Amino acid sequence: MEELKASMAGSVWKILADKGQSVDDGQEIIILESMKMEIPIVAEKAGTLKELKVSEGDFVNEGDVLAVIE
Repeated sequence: MEELKASMAGSVWKILADKGQSVDDGQEIIILESMKMEIPIVAEKAGTLKELKVSEGDFVNEGDVLAVIE
């Protein structure tokens, strides 16, 4: 199980994968927006997106868990 965490504080701009979807190593899952920059959150291993803990528009802090890959 891998937890995808926010690398910095910002807003969830776009979610690129759906719960239950198979994802590849290095695939972008979520894009955060902070200070007008887009920050991609990528899967660090292949698996299935088990859980999305955020929705588009949510504000997150650095270290918050955004999604879980199994």
